Amino acid sequence: MNKKGLTALYLIFDISAALFTWVCFYFYRKHVGEHMNFSGILQAVGHDPKFFWGMLLCPVYWVFLHALSSYYNKIYRKSRLSELVTTFSITLIGVLVFFFAFILDDIVTKPQDYVRYMMFLFSWQFILTYVPRLIITTRINRKIHSGKIGFNTIIVGCDEFALQAYNMVMNQNPAPGNFLIGYVTVDSDHQDEMKEKLPCLGDISHLEEIINQRHIEELIIALHNGQRKYLEQIIVLARDNRNITISMPANMQDVLMGKVKTSSVLYEPLISISPEYLPTWQRFVKRGMDILLSLIALILLSPLYIFLAIKVKKSSPGPIFYKQERIGYHGKPFNIIKFRSMYVNAEDAGPALSSKEDARITPFGKFMRQYRLDETPQFYNVLIGDMSLVGPRPERQFYIDQIVERAPYYPLLLGIKPGLTSWGQVRFGYAENVDEMLERLRWDMLYIENMSLQMDIKILIYTVLIVLKREGK
Repeated sequence: MNKKGLTALYLIFDISAALFTWVCFYFYRKHVGEHMNFSGILQAVGHDPKFFWGMLLCPVYWVFLHALSSYYNKIYRKSRLSELVTTFSITLIGVLVFFFAFILDDIVTKPQDYVRYMMFLFSWQFILTYVPRLIITTRINRKIHSGKIGFNTIIVGCDEFALQAYNMVMNQNPAPGNFLIGYVTVDSDHQDEMKEKLPCLGDISHLEEIINQRHIEELIIALHNGQRKYLEQIIVLARDNRNITISMPANMQDVLMGKVKTSSVLYEPLISISPEYLPTWQRFVKRGMDILLSLIALILLSPLYIFLAIKVKKSSPGPIFYKQERIGYHGKPFNIIKFRSMYVNAEDAGPALSSKEDARITPFGKFMRQYRLDETPQFYNVLIGDMSLVGPRPERQFYIDQIVERAPYYPLLLGIKPGLTSWGQVRFGYAENVDEMLERLRWDMLYIENMSLQMDIKILIYTVLIVLKREGK
């Protein structure tokens, strides 16, 4: 069964579980709360629109919650234990939300009935959801272990270290599900230890083409320390392809430093390099925060916008707003919006970064920049989805080209939405040249490797403090 078919199968059983649980729960409530017999409940169903609304909305509600938990991602790579924990947690949260939103207004004769309702709803929803999942996942895992299902995999490297990685995968029992179809060489490889084991598919410069042509799903990076400079190139490529899983054999140094995390007791541990910066549910919450807070900001700041618009118009001839093309999520260009703080035609001589004593900045523009008021229209960019409240500041292609020459890992930042503020902005401030952009880049890289809702809230708080105190660069 292909991925789409397997995903559809999980969805069918989840929808069926939600429908059947709702019907049973409705009948149970009528029997316990209103002491109706079966025939009486059947008669009540035809006159109760809530029953039919529940039939429609309950499946949508539960599928939405499961999607938030990333359950339908990487459909072939499931652990039965983690599936049990995830299903239990989502069911418990979903039942609590559902119960307090819709059930507490029921008329009950005894407070204990609420507990009975909740236990009934949770038990049926959990059992009817988890049992089909357990059966399907067990069958899929058996097919993976028997070699009937697998993932097209290539090894990056061809020396002795790559040969060890090959032997590790091939000698594991049960099979880990890797269909090794070849290997890729790197420039510094001197000894080809893999030529008798697998076909050589080319060198690392053709890696993207090989991945697309061969439908590669997993890369095993088998590079010694002197070759790990190529990690940046490989990871950047994989970040653009979310279907790729990257792993590396662990050495003792990795183990001692706590980098090796594994949930399997059957397989040799690998260091997994995940392209997902945030879990699905956190991405939804982050986007919800962006929409809510940007809407609030636009409403509260509207009187200030009128004042700033009048002052900008009087400060110098030209438009009130300034639009500039920046590179955003996945390299897509968009127009960033600011209150104009410079004289018109300030970049007639070509792109140039501003500085503290920049003669192109108007007197009122200097005032706005002290409190970053010129940036506040970007709440609109956040609202429409071009940006997020927190994320690396977007740059122009002109400067990205210069940065990439010295920091080839910069495209990793394009894997998330640019932000109104960032860790680099808080720690370093505005950059006046490419060297300072590279300095700020260190903090932006730290951010994407430590992304969380808690980190976003901290950055937003520090940004407000810095603006109010007129600190920062």
